[in-house]
Amino acid sequence: MSPGRATVRSWLIWLTAVTVYLLAVFHRTSFGVAGLQAAERFGVGAAALGTFTVLQVGVYAAMQIPTGVLVDRYGPRRVLTAAALILGLGQLLLGVASSYGVGLLARGVLGLGDALTFVSVLRLVAAHFPGRQYALLTSFTSAVGYIGNLAATVPLTLLLDGPGWTVTFLSVGAITLLYTVPVLLRVRDTPLGVPVPVREPVRPAELARQVRTAWRVPGTRLGFWVHFTTMFAPNVLTLLWGVPFLVQGQGLPPATASALLTVFVFGSMAGGPLLGTLIGRRPSLRMPLVGGYLGGAALVWAVLLGWSGPLPVGVLVPAFAFLALGGPASMIGFALARDYNPMHRVGTATGVVNVGGFVATTITALAVGVLLQWTGGNFRVALLAVVVVLALGTARMLVWWRRARAHLFAAEARGEAVPVRIRRRPWDTVPEPARPAVAA
Repeated sequence: MSPGRATVRSWLIWLTAVTVYLLAVFHRTSFGVAGLQAAERFGVGAAALGTFTVLQVGVYAAMQIPTGVLVDRYGPRRVLTAAALILGLGQLLLGVASSYGVGLLARGVLGLGDALTFVSVLRLVAAHFPGRQYALLTSFTSAVGYIGNLAATVPLTLLLDGPGWTVTFLSVGAITLLYTVPVLLRVRDTPLGVPVPVREPVRPAELARQVRTAWRVPGTRLGFWVHFTTMFAPNVLTLLWGVPFLVQGQGLPPATASALLTVFVFGSMAGGPLLGTLIGRRPSLRMPLVGGYLGGAALVWAVLLGWSGPLPVGVLVPAFAFLALGGPASMIGFALARDYNPMHRVGTATGVVNVGGFVATTITALAVGVLLQWTGGNFRVALLAVVVVLALGTARMLVWWRRARAHLFAAEARGEAVPVRIRRRPWDTVPEPARPAVAA
C-alpha cells in the first residue's frame, strides 16, 4: 500500500536512487555523440556501428521483465547497487577497448547495468509516495535522466576531443563505481514503520506465472504499446543516428549536430513535469494526450523525410522539440501498469511495459543501419523504418486501448474500484465479467 504522504526521507531516497538512473542514461546515450569516434577507433561501417546500440538496447529490453521480477524478489536497493557496479565496470571496459569485439562486450555490460535502474527507481516511488503523486514522480525521474542525456551531448563531445576516449570513459566509469556507497547508505526499500517484506525463495514456475498474470492485464498490455510507440523515435536519434543524420545526411558540423540533440533533452525536461502534473490531476487525459502526440509525430516525420534539400535549423529545432515529448508521453505506460496491478506485482508489470520502447528502439536502430548500408548512406530511405514502426505500434495500441476501456467498464459494472473513470464512447464494448481487471 502507498503511504498517505511523502516525507523528507522519501525525497532523499528518491534523489539518491534517481542519480543512478541519471548515470545510466549518460552511459546509454554516450554513443549518440561518440558514434563517429567509435567507427574510427574500431574500424567499422554503419551497419556494424548500429550493432553497438542494437546490442545494448537489446540487452536492456530482454532484461526488463527479469528486472521487474528481481526488484519484487530482492528489493530495489540491492538491484540498484548491482546496477551501479555493472555500469561502472562496463564503462571501464569500454575505455580500454581497442577491438570491435571488446567494444561490443562493453556495451552489452552497460546495457545490463542500465536495465536494472529505471524499474528499481519506479518501485521505490510506488513504495514511498502516495499513488496520486506517482505520475508526477515518474515524470521527474525521466526529467532527471535527461540531465544524463544532456551531459552526453556537448560536454562529452568536448571531453572526447580533449582528454580523449580512454581518459573520458575510465573517469566516468570510476565515478559510477564509487556511487555504490551512497546507494548502500541512503536507499531503503520501505518507508519508516513499514516492515520489509519477507521474501521467500520463489520457484521459476511461480515467477513465470507472475509475469503471465501481469501481461494478461489489459492495462499492462496497453502500457506496453504506449511505451513502444512513443519513446523509440527520440531514442533512435539520441542513442545513435542523430549525429550521423545531421552530419552526413544534412551536412552540419559535428558541434552543431551535438547542440541540436540537446533540444531533445530540454524538450523532455520541460515537458515531463508538465505532463506528469496534468495527468496526475486528470488521469482521463492520458490516452488522448498519447493519441495527440502520435498524430503530431507522424506529421513531423512527413516533414523531415519529405523536405526538399537540406533541412533548415529553423525546421529541425521545433521538429526535435516535438519529438522530444515522446519520452514524457511514454511515462503514461508506467502509470497504467501501476494503476492496474497490485503493489506486489508493480515491479514486474513496470518491467513488462518498459520492454516496449526498447524493443522498438532495437528494431528501428538495426533497420536504419542496414538500410544505410544498402542505400549507400541515404538517410531519407533509412529513416522510413521509423515511420513503419510508428504505424505498427499505433495500430496495436489502438487495439489494446479499446480492450482496456472495455475491461474498465466491465469492472465498474461489477462494482469494483477502478483507478480512473472514463466516459463511454460509441466504439466501446463491455466484455463478459469473467475476472477482476483492476487492482484493488
